[in-house]
Amino acid sequence: MSNSRNIDEGIIKFNCQWIKQPLSIAVPDELLTWRDRMYNLKLIGHYHDINIGYGNISIKTPQGILISGTQTGNIYPIQPQHFTLVTDYDLEKNTVVCRGLIKASSESMTHIAVYQCDSSINAIIHIHNLQLWKNLLNKIPTTKKEVAYGTPDMAKEIFRLFVESNVKQKKILVMAGHEEGIITFASSVESAGNLLLSYL
Repeated sequence: MSNSRNIDEGIIKFNCQWIKQPLSIAVPDELLTWRDRMYNLKLIGHYHDINIGYGNISIKTPQGILISGTQTGNIYPIQPQHFTLVTDYDLEKNTVVCRGLIKASSESMTHIAVYQCDSSINAIIHIHNLQLWKNLLNKIPTTKKEVAYGTPDMAKEIFRLFVESNVKQKKILVMAGHEEGIITFASSVESAGNLLLSYL
């Protein structure tokens, strides 16, 4: 990743109403395992030159969306306290409410949009890989280049893809305006992870 662009990488762009308290639910071992697997493959990690983390992972629970916290890309092995629970959100007001010992990932708004599009989706993995990104750009469902990550516009772009493309069947999309950014989703974190690995 070049220093010349996306210097706001990893920065929260929504209004985060953070209730700092220990998580009220357990973080499944499978979620921790898959996150660390992505880390070992350098698909989730940390850009040392600009000191910014990248990539995140989430699952949908009855209590809310359990998602890795902001700027946790450099942490290994990941621990339960590095996750937070998104309990409420308002896309129009660009607001996310989260509860945990850490603020929610800067990509929370995008995860929320994907979950809203299809009730069968229970897990999302967002990774960075420049070569795969270049290979898949505009060959699979791809967001518009002018749409920035982590914004209500990106959420609306996700909604558009679910209407106008075969992203629901493919279960993978490329973020054109977020260099290296790729998202996979499925009914389980294992399925989302294995789908991603099949593209690698």
